[in-house]
Amino acid sequence: MPAERLNHHLRKTLTRGRVAVSRPAGCPRIALHLFDPGVLEGPLSHEEAQAVVAEPAYWSFCWASGQVLAQWILDNPNWVAGKRVLDFGSGSGIVAIASALAGAREAIACDTDPAALDAARANAELNGIEIGLCDDWGNRPAGLDVVTAADVLYDPDNRPLLEVFRTAAARVLLADSRMKVLGDDGYRKQATIEARTWPDLHEFEEFNRVRIYLAGE
Repeated sequence: MPAERLNHHLRKTLTRGRVAVSRPAGCPRIALHLFDPGVLEGPLSHEEAQAVVAEPAYWSFCWASGQVLAQWILDNPNWVAGKRVLDFGSGSGIVAIASALAGAREAIACDTDPAALDAARANAELNGIEIGLCDDWGNRPAGLDVVTAADVLYDPDNRPLLEVFRTAAARVLLADSRMKVLGDDGYRKQATIEARTWPDLHEFEEFNRVRIYLAGE
């Protein structure tokens, strides 16, 4: 069972962890196996908290930028329809799934975390579609038409990715809630949309405002 496999991954860092199917408020059309907050009866122990911080299961949450970009693609399918799309740092796989639902010729979830790829596969099956999987940007297939990425610029060291993405595909769709100024004139802001991480992590309000950018054609 996909859920049991994901539970196994989650319990490596949180012994009480489990996933449950839910639909993020920012993109309710897509169902996902996500962390079930109902398991947290009482505060985390020191050991649990340390484990979660040391090896966070990013894939078990649907971050605000991922929800916004996925919904934006569903609302504007022309950006991916008939295209070969790769979602970088895919996590739960929501953006790759949205691309497939919007008519992409091929939608690929790319993440270095094997657990994230398991989650992306399970979530794609949950939504009745198939997506490709890629375990490293360096192993990406040739002939990409569109690169998508959500919330990958939280680390300043990742900023060179902005140019890397533009050289890898004719079109880049980027969503970010951390950087107010990208510092790359190749990207044009398309919209600013509010959303919250699901399940809600009660982050600062400024991180709930997601900006969508387009580079290329």
